[in-house]
Parts: sequence; C-alpha cells; structure tokens
Amino acid sequence: MIQAQTLINQIENLAPLSIKESSDPSGLQIGNPEKMIQKVLVTLDVRPEVVQEAIDQKVDFIFAHHPVMFRPAKNLDTRDPQNKMYADLLKHDIVVYAAHTNLDKAVGGMNDWMAQGLRLQNIQPLPSGTPIYCYKLVVFTPLDNAAAMRSALGNAGAGELGDYQQASYTVAGQGRFLPGTGAHPAIGASGQLTTTQESRIEVIVPSYRLNQVVEAMLAVHPYEEPAYDLIPLKNTEPSISLGRIGTLSQPLSVLDFAQQIKKDFNLTGLRIVSHDRQQLIQKVAVIAGDGGKFYPDALKAGAQVLVTGDIYYHTAHDMLANGLQAIDPGHHTESIIKTKMTAQIQQWAQVNDWDLAVQPSELSTEPFYFI
Repeated sequence: MIQAQTLINQIENLAPLSIKESSDPSGLQIGNPEKMIQKVLVTLDVRPEVVQEAIDQKVDFIFAHHPVMFRPAKNLDTRDPQNKMYADLLKHDIVVYAAHTNLDKAVGGMNDWMAQGLRLQNIQPLPSGTPIYCYKLVVFTPLDNAAAMRSALGNAGAGELGDYQQASYTVAGQGRFLPGTGAHPAIGASGQLTTTQESRIEVIVPSYRLNQVVEAMLAVHPYEEPAYDLIPLKNTEPSISLGRIGTLSQPLSVLDFAQQIKKDFNLTGLRIVSHDRQQLIQKVAVIAGDGGKFYPDALKAGAQVLVTGDIYYHTAHDMLANGLQAIDPGHHTESIIKTKMTAQIQQWAQVNDWDLAVQPSELSTEPFYFI
C-alpha cells in the first residue's frame, strides 16, 4: 500500500498542473489524498457504471482523463445520477484524480500517444507561440548527500535535455558558515565557524517544473537553511502545446488515411472534412479530444490535415475555406489512456517498489454508435 499523494506526486511530475488550461478543473476530484491505497482503476471517464465497476473490484483510487466535476453541483440530491455517483465514491472512500489538459500537453502524454497511434514520424509539439523559459538551479550540499540530491532533482523533472534525463553538473568545494545561537546545524556547532566539503550541483529546470523541483530539493537537503540559487536563463524549451504535428512515412490519400485510423482505433465510424478525399497528404496535426477551435495552429504549422474530435459544423466550413482538411474520429479515441496510463503506473510501481495493483476499466464510455 502507498499513500494516494505518493501516486499523485508521480502523476503531476509527468503532467504538472501548472501547464493545464486555466478553465480546466484537473487535479484531485474526490477523496483524501492521505488515504492509503492498494488498487488503481484507470479510465477515460468517471461515469456511474465505472464507479460501480470500481466498487465491485474493491478499487480505492480512480485515475481518469476527464474531470468528474466540469460543472459545480447545485445540490446533493442523490436522485440525480451524477450526485448519487459522488455519494457512492464518498461512501466507499474512493479517491478520484483527473489529469486532463495537463496530460494532453505533457511530453509523453495524451497527444504523443495519439500521434504514435496515427503512425506519425518526426513528432513535434504543435507550435503555440509561447516558449517555455528555463532556470538554472544551483544547490550546495554535503558530499555524502550529493547522490541523493541528484536523484531527487532528476525524479522531480530537472535536468531534461531533449531525449536525455537527469543531466547535471557537480563540482566539489569548501563551504563555510557560522551558526547563530538559535541555530541547530546538521554539521558544526552554534557559535563556531564551520568549514566542510560540499558539492555544488547544477541542473536546468523548465519554469513549469520549478516549484516541484525546489520542493524536492528542500525535502532531501540535510541543512536547516539550504543555500541555493535560481538563475533565469535565455534557454527555452519547445512550446507546450495541446497538439502534435508529424509526418506519415509515405503520402496517403485523405480517404485511405481515414480508413487506416478507423481500423487502428477500432471505430464504427468517423467524419471527414475535405473537398477532395483522394488528395495525397503527408503532414498531419493531431489534437486529442475536442480541438477544432485550435485549427489555426495546425494551419500555421503547415499541416495538410488535422485529426481531432467533436468538430463543430461552422468550424468545419472555416477549415475548408482556409485550405485545411480534417478527420474527426470522435472524442472517445482518448480511451487509449486506459492501456497507456495503466502501463505507466505499473512501471512506477515496479521502479519504486510500491505494493500497488493497477488495472484498466473494462467498460466503454463511448456514448455514440455510428450506422
């Protein structure tokens, strides 16, 4: 068993809440994060039938992509199915956590999974025009704490450089300090000038991970008053984006690409927005879920087709008028989260030696059937 907050911390390391859309209610939905948990259910949506599945399976933590509470409840009349669902979750002490637009944007998150599912190559964030600035964190710690410090910083998301992780620089030197009369130093004594061998550790941190990295640093530092510097850099990361863009290994017609998507995602139907379904395309943008309103970003990036769900009628006309074609495979394609996050949490459990069982929901929450 582990504390629910331990799993939440790992999820938020992958998909920090600081990168979610401002109106998105991602994060803890229901329950006490201090609760000890031993069984996790991964689902796209939290619906009454999924909650019953969790109860039947004796699950104590539900991880979902879509938040449970998009709209505030006006009352708690349990004759309403949504309110009864809340009551059932509380009655059975099930913690519910949702990662939505933060997981859509995260590196190695929903849109990367979707791009891979579409068989795209050379996958990049769909440019949004908002660069992510970085900081250099410099921390001074005793020599015997250096390995633990580097590990904590890396696990919190510091030191990621392209395809490399846990990149850092360490140099040894002498630290000096004079503890005051009210101090409780880990090394030396109050009123005595102390000289000790220390490691200077440097890592690069993107701005959206800064708070969690500093918290991780402070948690493992043995000193009462750690010395560290945060230095703003001109270095930037690729912009954080709700979408991805990539290329097909070879050109396909819009129709053939749509048929490939239908087969690969096991769909009963999809919609095509195109004046010429036989036109060959190769550069593809994808925005998981409902991303039609972001189609100008796909246009600016040079995409020939946008794959996204829930395309609005008038938006489809605007896309065509601007020379962009689209394929709408529906919103439920995001159900790939069930296999992807189940595998991810299982990996975390193995690496961290958690006594934790994880399973995907066996239920489909797709409300539509195409004929």
